[in-house]
Formats: sequence, C-alpha cells, structure tokens
Amino acid sequence: MFTRKTLEFLISSEHLQNLGIAIGIFLLFLLFRGLFTKYVFRLIMRMINKTKINFLANIFKSFQKPMEWLFTIVGLYLAVRFYPYIDIAADGLFMRLIRVSFIVLFTWGMLNLSSSSSNLFHKINERTNLRIDEILIPLLSRTVQVVIVAISLTIILQAFGYNIEGLIAGLGLGGLAISLAARDALANILGGIVIISEKPFDLGDWILTPSVEGTVEDISFRSTRVRTFAHALVTVPNNTLANENITNWSKMGKRRINFTIRIIYGTPPEKIKRVIERIKTLLQEHKEVHPETIMVNWEQYREDGLEIMLYFFTNTTVWAEHLDVREEINFKILEILEEENVEIAIPSRRLMMEGEAGEIIQKEKQRGTE
Repeated sequence: MFTRKTLEFLISSEHLQNLGIAIGIFLLFLLFRGLFTKYVFRLIMRMINKTKINFLANIFKSFQKPMEWLFTIVGLYLAVRFYPYIDIAADGLFMRLIRVSFIVLFTWGMLNLSSSSSNLFHKINERTNLRIDEILIPLLSRTVQVVIVAISLTIILQAFGYNIEGLIAGLGLGGLAISLAARDALANILGGIVIISEKPFDLGDWILTPSVEGTVEDISFRSTRVRTFAHALVTVPNNTLANENITNWSKMGKRRINFTIRIIYGTPPEKIKRVIERIKTLLQEHKEVHPETIMVNWEQYREDGLEIMLYFFTNTTVWAEHLDVREEINFKILEILEEENVEIAIPSRRLMMEGEAGEIIQKEKQRGTE
C-alpha cells in the first residue's frame, strides 16, 4: 500500500516532468537506433565498399547488431542518470550491469568477426604468407571464439567481485576428475590435431573409411562431419577417424577402368588380333583416356568364351564424367565388334528333363560295358 506522501509525490508535476524527460531520453536513443540501422550503417557500408577495404566491411558487419543494442543501453543509462530520484552511484548493481552489458556487446561482435562464416581468415590467407589451410580455418575460428568467451567471462566475474584466483585454484583441485571424465573428448581433440597436421583430406573432399563414405563438410574439435551420397550427415569422432584407413578419392590423378570382354569360341585368330588392335587404337586416340597405361590383351580361356582384358585410366576423376567416358568407349567397342563380325559369348546352360537325363545315363552305362 502506498502512503499518502508517496501518492502525492508520484502525482506531483515535478516528478511527472522528470519521469517524462527520462522516458523521452530513452525513446530518443531508440529513434537514434532506428536511424543508425536504416541510414547511417548503409551509408558507412557504401563508403567502405567504394574503398574496397574488406577488413573494415567485415568489422562493421560483425558489430552491426551490437552497435544497435549499444544505443538502447546508453539510452537506458542516461535516462536513469537524469532521473534525480535514483542514485546510480549508490546502486552498484546497476553500474555493474551496465559495464557487463558493454562487455557482452563487445564479445558478441568479436565472436561474429572470428566466426568461420566471416571472410577474415580467408583475407588473411590471401594477403599474407601464413597460408592457413582451408581445413584449419573452422578449427582456428572455434579456438579464437573459445578464447574470447573465456576472457569475457573472466572480466564479467571480476566485475561482480569474484576472486578469479580462488576460482582457478578450485578448478585445479578438481582437475584430475575432470581430465578422467574428459578423456574421450581429449582423444578426439588430439585426433583432430592429427588430421590437420597430416592432412589426409580437405574440406569438400570425397573420402572412404570403414565408418563412412561421402564429402567432408566440417571439422570441429570433437568430430568431423561427412555428407554421404544419400545426403545423410554423419558425424565421426576425430579419434575414430584418425585411427582408420582413409581413401581420398578426390586426390586421384586419374580414374581406373578395368573390365573384360568374352567372345565366342571359333572366332578366327586374325579377327581376334584386329579387334584387340582396333580397341587399343581407340583408347590411344581418345582424348579423355590417360595415355600412359593402356592394356588390351587376350588374357585367358574361359568355359564360355575367350576373354579379352581392358585396363586403362580416364583423365577425369569426377564420377559423372568418368561414367560418360566409359559409356562412350563401350559404344565404340560394340561398333568394332559388329564391324569385325565378332560375337560376344553368352553363358549358356542345357536344361534336361528327368526322362531325358535317364536316357543319357543309360547310354553312358551301355558304352561303359561295351
């Protein structure tokens, strides 16, 4: 229940005037925030884009939202400061919250600037001799973000009067238990370091392991994410991946084709030679076939035909293009066989009915007794 003096104070003209001015200051800064978002920020970005200084553009984009909220916090601070009936100097909690809000906004902007989606690391890679690997950029980004958050939390705790040294000492006492609980996480981090240092694959590479096959999308502290050809996203722990055999299909310089053609018995030897020579010439003259290793040979006798072995490589390693080249060569080989009048052997089996089989067995027995 309000007392009479309190009610008289609340409805007094002086109080209402001061309260109105304080609210007006706050609303004015909200208006400044809207004007900054709609006009000032766009104008600054146009000027920066004309200078082609991408680093400044990245900074302003990263700090756009924090700067908008900065107007709100400054407006709230000035409104409360103007209001004569609140002593902000005596209210230490309010001032601590204002300081912490500034720290949070600055941390927010730095996290945006250091994110892997930002072009900061890519620009550093282009303009310096550091040559940061593409696979290292996401991990480096997360490392910087963890450091930023840790420093910010330390400053915030100090602002509220916590003894950081005592906190660190307390963490040290429980370090053994934490390390035992985080053994798997540490193993995954070390696995990630091994992957980055040895570089068995890069982002976007097509890899095959006993665990997964697909395209590498992301590498984090704990795991590597691989997009399978069925468009499923598989997350593999780095420790598991670092201890597996990894086949990197994207690192192929050429792609192998190896198959056989069986032609029927009774094909004249001169026709077999012509077919082999024409197929070999076809592969040697094909611009998409790697010229170094081309083998076309009559390899062996089979029960259903004479087997010709083809072994060569395509220049392209892209799966779809590789299949197109293979299909084109198959059509050409069919044309050669038709022109040489050589038939492909088709495996055949003779099916005998029960009575027919009995007659054959009886005839065999009679031959054996004669």
